[in-house]
Amino acid sequence: MARIVGYCIDDVIHDRIMNPGRVVPKSSLSFQLDVPMFLRKLRVYFPSQPLDVKTKFYNSDKDDLFLEVKIENISSSTVFIREVSLELPEMYTEEALNTLNMDGEDECTFGTRTFLQAAEGRHYLYHLRVKEEYLEKARTLSGPTEMGKVEILWKKELGGIAMLHTVPLQREASSCGELQLSLETIPDTVAREEPFQITCKITNCTEKKMKLLLKMSDTTSIRWCGCSRRNLGNLLPGSSLSFTLTLLCLKLGLRKISGIRIINTTTKTKYRYDGVTTVCVVPSMVKMQS
Repeated sequence: MARIVGYCIDDVIHDRIMNPGRVVPKSSLSFQLDVPMFLRKLRVYFPSQPLDVKTKFYNSDKDDLFLEVKIENISSSTVFIREVSLELPEMYTEEALNTLNMDGEDECTFGTRTFLQAAEGRHYLYHLRVKEEYLEKARTLSGPTEMGKVEILWKKELGGIAMLHTVPLQREASSCGELQLSLETIPDTVAREEPFQITCKITNCTEKKMKLLLKMSDTTSIRWCGCSRRNLGNLLPGSSLSFTLTLLCLKLGLRKISGIRIINTTTKTKYRYDGVTTVCVVPSMVKMQS
């Protein structure tokens, strides 16, 4: 309200606060008396936030990620969830895993309900894939990495104004080192003293070509079968190759697969891979009966 030389002007200004949090609206007024005059006021507001949002990234052996978004209603009243969406960096694509195929039609895993009661929670799951042209860049990421944001449109009552809640996404990208090893195939259960095979994949995470030599070392419970040295050839930057190994276990129980050694003969660098996975070793008769 402004009073100028006996005049009164009443005006109600409406503003829509989309993202709860610390809000500092600015209001200004200019008027003419003997000279032009200007007035500015600042007000600080803290709109309440009824949603508690937690996010978690899960890495896989491949060049992709899984994102879990947990939304909980921490208020004492019902909150209607209108939409949950992701805004990701250019190098990623997303696939929402929040539907089930029922009789040929996709149905939401939460049913037809669009609201959360007080203290009620909901989990959203997304599959993030790296675009092919960004694979080399993604493999060299390490440390805290910005991953975009989650946007949640919600409202307190039907017919009300929808509010926007934004949660920034960040993950700790673990560097795979210079040479990453992962397992493509391995049996869950093996028989004692009977050979079985595993398939490994190695990826060159550097910007230089490697010339690789594979060596296997026996342990107290693991014996490698066949030649203990093998040339794997050249591996270009950002590329991968797979190879199959044969081994047998001498002891029962859960046994770790260890003893894989890879040497970059160009730089004489040695890479050790111990405890890459675990297998369950059972007697031969138990294996046959199962």
